[in-house]
This record gives sequence, structure tokens and C-alpha cells, in this order.
Amino acid sequence: MALDLVNYDQKVREAVKAFWGNREAARQKQIESGKADQGERVCVTAGKNMDGFLALMLDIIQANGLAHAEIHQNRAMLTLPGYFRPTKLWDLLVIYKGELIAAIELKSQVGPSFGNNFNNRTEESIGTAHDLWTAFREEAFGKQPRPFVGWLMMVEDAPESRRPVRDSSPHFPVFEEFKGASYLKRYDLLCQRLVQEQLYTTATVIAAERSAVNTGAFTELSSMISVKTFVTALAGHVASSAARLG
Repeated sequence: MALDLVNYDQKVREAVKAFWGNREAARQKQIESGKADQGERVCVTAGKNMDGFLALMLDIIQANGLAHAEIHQNRAMLTLPGYFRPTKLWDLLVIYKGELIAAIELKSQVGPSFGNNFNNRTEESIGTAHDLWTAFREEAFGKQPRPFVGWLMMVEDAPESRRPVRDSSPHFPVFEEFKGASYLKRYDLLCQRLVQEQLYTTATVIAAERSAVNTGAFTELSSMISVKTFVTALAGHVASSAARLG
């Protein structure tokens, strides 16, 4: 049976429009209330910015054989045991017949503080994956095949995220590919290496300007970490799990 990618390209466009629309709606709501947060924090604290991408993941899961699985998206049901810490909160969990099928993280970054936020996201993504796979090795989820573990990142496409960045490393040189790389390029390299090192089944980063609230236009940084690669891997894992578990 062919995989169903649920017209993912159009749904990503809708997710991008919703991302920027939800941020602006949150900003306006707090301005009107007279209790606005500082800077971009007003938009982050709204908590609904990535819902369009979450809906895409749900559609992929349901269309490829696991509509009857436990698909968790409510905060109280999104924790998994860790190895280096008691638990970790995920954005989407899929469990079927007591088996962890998929765990997915959905993240975003909007300027102007790309530098600090990039470092935080990098450390978070690596630590989260290492913790999960160590817990998996120690059978925290019981004896089962490897689950799908995905990481999707939405980054503002802006002059600050595309500008070459200089690094200071006085003792040893940084890897050549990082020299002068913009933050978007660094996210591209991060996602590629997260997959190459098998920390995630697949990872992707997409970039979109604020004006995409009207068009949903987005940019992908490389084919290895494209949205199509992500949704195809997820659909394939879901379909094989559905066939195996019956």
C-alpha cells in the first residue's frame, strides 16, 4: 500500500500562516489587556504557534494505519521516562498496544536573539535524544523496536538569521563548514548531524518570513532534512508499525 502524505506541502503552508497569525493574535490580545510581555515573549507564551505542524503530524499518523492508536497531545499525557532525569515532556506521543511508536518535538525560533537561542536549541535537542535512547537501551519502555523520534524546527527567515556569523575559538579551529555560517545554515548542519548520528529518525528545519502570514511561503535548507523526508519517514514508520502490530 502506498504511503499517504496527506497533501503535506499545502498543510505546511497553512501551518506557516497559522504560526505567524497566532503570534500576532497573541500580541494584540495582550496589548489590548494592558499586560503585554516584553519583546517576543508575548508570542511565545501563547503556546499555540506550532499547532498547524502538530495537525500535519496527526493527519500523517491517522492516514497511514494508526488512527486507532493512543495519540497524545495534551500536556498531562506527554511525559516519557528518562535516564538522566525522571521524565521528559514531548509535543506528541503515539502509543499502540503498549508500544511507543513515535515521539516528536516541535520547536521554533524568532529573532532577534538567534545566537543564544540557537545554542540552547542545539543543547536541548542533543540532550533530549541522548536521554531517550539511553532510557530505551535500559528498557524504560519495555522490550520493543526503536520508535520514530522526530525534531521539527521553524525559524524566522530574516536578515539576522541569514547573516554570516563569526566565531571565536582561540585554542582549536572550528569545523570548516561552520566558519561564517549563518544561523539558518547552522540549523541545517545541526539537523543533518542529528540524523547522521542517529539521534533522531529524522529532523527538519524550515524558514519563513513574517510576511508568510499571508502566503504560507517557506524555504527548505536541504533535501536531506526536507519536510517531505520528515513526513515520508513518519508515514513509513507508522504504516510498518500498523502492519506489524495488526
